[in-house]
Amino acid sequence: MKHVFVFDPKAFYNQQWKMDNILDGIGQYFRTQENLSFSIQYSRYRRNAISIIQDEIEKGNPGDILRIYAIGGEEILFDCLNAVAHYPNAQLVPVPFGETNNFIRIFGDDKIESFKDIPQLVHAEAISTDIIRWGINYALNSCYIGMNSIISKNIKELKTRLNKGSFVLFTKISTFFNYIFTAFDKKLAARKYLITIDDVDYSGSYSLIHVANTPYFDGKKTSLSNATPDDGLLDIALIKASHPMATLSSISKYSNGKRCRSCVIIQGKKITVQSTEQIWIQMDNEYIQDTEISLSVIHHAVQMVVPNGLSYPIGSIEAL
Repeated sequence: MKHVFVFDPKAFYNQQWKMDNILDGIGQYFRTQENLSFSIQYSRYRRNAISIIQDEIEKGNPGDILRIYAIGGEEILFDCLNAVAHYPNAQLVPVPFGETNNFIRIFGDDKIESFKDIPQLVHAEAISTDIIRWGINYALNSCYIGMNSIISKNIKELKTRLNKGSFVLFTKISTFFNYIFTAFDKKLAARKYLITIDDVDYSGSYSLIHVANTPYFDGKKTSLSNATPDDGLLDIALIKASHPMATLSSISKYSNGKRCRSCVIIQGKKITVQSTEQIWIQMDNEYIQDTEISLSVIHHAVQMVVPNGLSYPIGSIEAL
């Protein structure tokens, strides 16, 4: 087995000392071990990690296991996932130094620090995990269509224009006004969609469509609290369009884990969403525009490494 540590330097903005400490820890640990191979890589731009991992695969022998450590936030985890999804002998380790770390929150907030313990992670076991597929793209947590996706995109763009301190100061105000303006825009908050879930028609006007593999978004548990990434199913929420203030109330409740009357919840293996106009689609932390999206669950597609013998909180339903 080879251990490949892929860093996202952007996740350590103004915190170079923190990345240096991790690098020192990795070096000190592997210098004391026998027969352990490792390399350290840096992802300089989006999708760079995919080519980095492909190079590591090509340098190895057929059948070698690569354990990939995604060190940073949601962006580097997304990129590493999209590399290992094509390689059956890879294992993926989320090492959380981002702002939300949605995937590992399924194990409990008190377990987050254990995902930063390199010696533990080196010897930890991997568990089979489902992923969401859209064409050649893969997501670990969720896909959002509608209000949340466009608002998240706007906030992300704002963050890139401000320094970290200014962003923390203005983020809540910006999010609030983004929700208000978006709720009153019928093209975004009350769009008609053609939707099929496992070949059943759910077409209609919706404010938000959420396709989940795990229950967390933006660090909070949504109403899809039973979504688990090992059951062979997608958990899907459709929030019906309504009066702007009612829409705001429904999405607020939904995003904070409460059920709302306007929300339809379904489980399925595939979903297709179509619109006559371009829609914003958020796959984990990736933003894409298209008029159609077809998603499916790929059962036990990747091996996720978790420390301390952790497992997903809900047992596998084996819905295949």
